[in-house]
Amino acid sequence: MSNLSKLDVQNLRHLLVFGESDKQKYQTYAEQCTDPNVKQFFQKEVQSAEQTRQKLIQFLK
Repeated sequence: MSNLSKLDVQNLRHLLVFGESDKQKYQTYAEQCTDPNVKQFFQKEVQSAEQTRQKLIQFLK
């Protein structure tokens, strides 16, 4: 992380916040959805958002 500027770290933190918001939206959509294919799509998006979140966290360590 020593190679990241303060602005870079700030931008990563913003991405984490927005990513968490997206993840929560996808989770809500998946829970409310009745079509199995659409439900599966949103569940995959939840997983993808979590993976991205974990990668961003690694940059902050």
